[in-house]
Amino acid sequence: MVFVPGGSFWMGSDEPRMRDARPWHEVTVDGFWMDRTEVTNEEFLRFVEATGHVTTAERPLDAARYPGASEEARQPAGIVFEKPTHPVSLDAPLSWWRLVPGASFRHPEGPRSSILGRERYPVVQISWDDAVAYAKWANKRLPTEAEWERAARGGLVKKRFAWGDELRPDHRWLANVWQGDFPTEDTAEDGFAGIAPVASFPPNGFGLFDMAGNVWEWTADWYRADSYGRSAAKNPRGPDVPFDPAEPTVAKRVTRGGSFLCAENVCQRYQPGGRGKAAPDSGTSHTGFRCVRSASSSVAPR
Repeated sequence: MVFVPGGSFWMGSDEPRMRDARPWHEVTVDGFWMDRTEVTNEEFLRFVEATGHVTTAERPLDAARYPGASEEARQPAGIVFEKPTHPVSLDAPLSWWRLVPGASFRHPEGPRSSILGRERYPVVQISWDDAVAYAKWANKRLPTEAEWERAARGGLVKKRFAWGDELRPDHRWLANVWQGDFPTEDTAEDGFAGIAPVASFPPNGFGLFDMAGNVWEWTADWYRADSYGRSAAKNPRGPDVPFDPAEPTVAKRVTRGGSFLCAENVCQRYQPGGRGKAAPDSGTSHTGFRCVRSASSSVAPR
């Protein structure tokens, strides 16, 4: 883990298309420890073998919770990105997302895929509940939004990216994101077409890897577009009630960091202030997590 010093910082963004991240506002957080990288397949498998945990994607849907779903639709499945073979509307995400039976953390792109040889890749197809279960086992927890952004900024002030204001300083890609015409063409200029092993790019100012791109990361907070870390000036938390006026029937948790699917033309949310959201009982092929541990000193945890 890496120690993230406490202090005040500017949280947010002034990007016009990130309305839920505006405006800039100053908050303070206590110091804490954060995993240096996203939790890997190797680490999550160790947890499963120790506890017998069965992930959300490996369990059938509860018929009482989804009364309208057929028995076939309730079978264990994960949400997988599939590149369309022809141009599609960017307003039609179901053109590239599929609910794939048999997809799970062991088989991230479906039953024919495997994590064999991908031990150092970030674990995906993880629901919020799975991430919380792992964190408790590891004597850790999920970060709040404010903690995550404090860590992602690496000590920089109001910069667009985790490394500064330029997307490609010296023409280098510093994060695993999408290059090309999303969702049909990924030129892989950054070296990866899809997910990458953890720590494939340089760390930020706090020594943390992959705080931009690669996979989205779960946080502890419920999502609301109008409550971006403003609950308090110090150690702010998300809303207590999972209610968003924009989506009153869907409770979602905040995700952060963007992923390998974030492209300039549709998503710049790999910026430190960028926010994502997802249903806590969903696992996808581009969402993982990392953990934190509270600390009152900079003595390394064991």
